[in-house]
Amino acid sequence: MTETRTLFKALKVGNVELQHRIAMAPLTRFRARDDHVHSDLAIEYYTQRATPGGLLITEATFILPQASGYRNVPGCYSPEQIKAWAKIVKGVHGKAGIIFQQLWALGRAAQGKVLKEEGGYDVVSSSDVPLDPNGNTSSKDKPRPLTKDEIKGYIAGYAQCAKNFVQGAGGDGVELHFANGYLVDQFTQTNSNKRTDEYGGSVENRCRFAREIIKAVVEAVDMKMPEKDMIETFSYLTKTLKKDHPGLAYLHVTLPRVAGGFSNDNLKEEENIDFIHDIWAPLPIIIAGQYEPETAIAGAEKYPNSIIAFGRMFISNPDLPYKVRYGAELTPYNRKTFYLYGPDKAEGYTTYKTSKIWGKL
Repeated sequence: MTETRTLFKALKVGNVELQHRIAMAPLTRFRARDDHVHSDLAIEYYTQRATPGGLLITEATFILPQASGYRNVPGCYSPEQIKAWAKIVKGVHGKAGIIFQQLWALGRAAQGKVLKEEGGYDVVSSSDVPLDPNGNTSSKDKPRPLTKDEIKGYIAGYAQCAKNFVQGAGGDGVELHFANGYLVDQFTQTNSNKRTDEYGGSVENRCRFAREIIKAVVEAVDMKMPEKDMIETFSYLTKTLKKDHPGLAYLHVTLPRVAGGFSNDNLKEEENIDFIHDIWAPLPIIIAGQYEPETAIAGAEKYPNSIIAFGRMFISNPDLPYKVRYGAELTPYNRKTFYLYGPDKAEGYTTYKTSKIWGKL
């Protein structure tokens, strides 16, 4: 029988052709070594979740040593790190899967103690506004504003890291992590960006860092492919991205989690991604946000150019696309095993089993 549901139809994304629209969202697992190099356990983890023509987006990966601030998170800036990622890419490609890497810089979300121990680095941001001025989290350090030369260094770091993954490790593409209050978002948002130079103030200036990173990354890898002014800010950024770089593989957006599951009808106007979708269409867009199989199928029908990203359910269901397609029961995840620091912690990482329908996509 011919599959008619949009979630299981092919979609061109940049230079690759997806055979279905279920993607694995980026998932931080803290399983890398202390030097931010992945062990062979990560090869098994990603290869387990690869499907023919299915998109895996790696965990957020540090672009530079000074962009760090968490332990046991992988990087892609040293030869040994690139070599480890090449093994992972080889495993995913061996199952005809597709893998993009998410590139990350923490900014003021970094743990100052970790930065000092790893290289004597400072906690930095767009301005000197701490993430948690009351000291209720591990990210309480007052950041130092980046100089213009340092901003250029980060832009170059993003570009080189993208080149490392695509050309050095053989990956299929990269995704830039510009959300969730990390470094680039600290420039975009008015509550953290108090600069008075060309990187602060107006929407155009606050989006400048993001746009310059994207331009540098596109050139490097030759990709031919909530606040008050949220809608204004991200409408502007989405429009300029589409105009400046129409060959980008996709745009990845995340919906807020809603109590009781995903329900688009319950979102406020500024929390609804319809305005971003309408601007970006018909280009591919990845949407993540506590999807269940039924809402994923419905979401793909609502947004015909979409790819639906699953996170936690992909952890406990390496064969998730098969289970969603055939309506099989999903294995529940164990939250206690999400973040077991170290490269030898296999429990809850590579220990989930596949079902008998594996390979029937």
